[in-house]
Amino acid sequence: MDNIAGTKSSLTWAVHLSVALLVIIWLVPTVGLMVSSFRDRDQITASGWWLSPLPVTQNFAVKAEGDPVERDGLFVLEGNVFGEGSGTVSEFGGRRAAPTEFATGETGTLTRDRTLSVQADGSYTYTSPAEIKRAPSIYFASETPPEFSLGNYEQIFSSAGMDRAFINTLTVTIPATIIPILIAAFAAYALAWMEFPGRGLLIAMVVGLLVVPLQLALVPMLKLHNAMGVGQSFLGIWMAHTGFGLPLAIYLLRNYMVGLPRDIIESAKVDGATDFQVFTKIVLPLSFPALASFAIFQFLWTWNDLLVAKVFLPSNSESWVMTVKIADDLLGSRGGDWGILAAAAFVSIGVPLLVFFTMQRYLVRGLLAGSVK
Repeated sequence: MDNIAGTKSSLTWAVHLSVALLVIIWLVPTVGLMVSSFRDRDQITASGWWLSPLPVTQNFAVKAEGDPVERDGLFVLEGNVFGEGSGTVSEFGGRRAAPTEFATGETGTLTRDRTLSVQADGSYTYTSPAEIKRAPSIYFASETPPEFSLGNYEQIFSSAGMDRAFINTLTVTIPATIIPILIAAFAAYALAWMEFPGRGLLIAMVVGLLVVPLQLALVPMLKLHNAMGVGQSFLGIWMAHTGFGLPLAIYLLRNYMVGLPRDIIESAKVDGATDFQVFTKIVLPLSFPALASFAIFQFLWTWNDLLVAKVFLPSNSESWVMTVKIADDLLGSRGGDWGILAAAAFVSIGVPLLVFFTMQRYLVRGLLAGSVK
């Protein structure tokens, strides 16, 4: 009797389980990113974030400093790889290509009849038949305790130009969110409530533009901007984000406006209101959920954008937004510092999270616009 109104479906547990599973799937990578943001690069490379509470085995390299002593025709260097500290060595080696080829306590044979022996406590003995003119390198593996710090965040906040990048990001994001909303609101009202030839064709074109990848338009649009004299400038990137965001904005707003009560609009026109008055006094206030819904999407997409910013903004550091600053300056050309990347991700999502939680109550109402009659 699950289909009787007022009764609870027997499959409710399946719905709850599915929702919980989806939440876990989305939450696990976020937790991993947060944990990684407090670890250093070496520990991230040595083990996954889920092993962060456990000791990590890492490879180290030290120079065998000191004065060699001649014994039985051999030159001998002795010391401890930990210096004045302490630790436990699990494996060692004499080559960068094989840093852990010998077990502790063994005497490893190196090239040119040299030998190396490292004990578990870190004490080593290095011998060579020829005079030792420069300190040889000793490679070893040792367990290090888990280490968490705010070093990655300190590096980001203390980076020169980060404040400028934050201001540039706001300079790009705020106009690139407001401009398409203003244009799309007028276009959506016309497509929803005004009768004119070709309206259906325009609606079909808007829907078709939703599936066009923006990457196809980057080069042609940049050439157009250069011809217009606005290439690689803030005005140019505002125009680019406006063009890329308009199809979704018009689609969402038009669907929402079509669902508004016709009686209200017809009554206003009977009372002598013009289309502009109907739009500004009635339709626009009633469409705020759809406006807020698109504003969230456009703000998040523009704030986190890297590709469009790299194409349409100047390459000098004065015009960098946060994503470009992080990618080109903090991470470098190789992009291998995962701790910095994870911390930068959490720093950059602060403002989008504030925007989302402020306006999220309108999100579902705006997305479901026009789906139920």
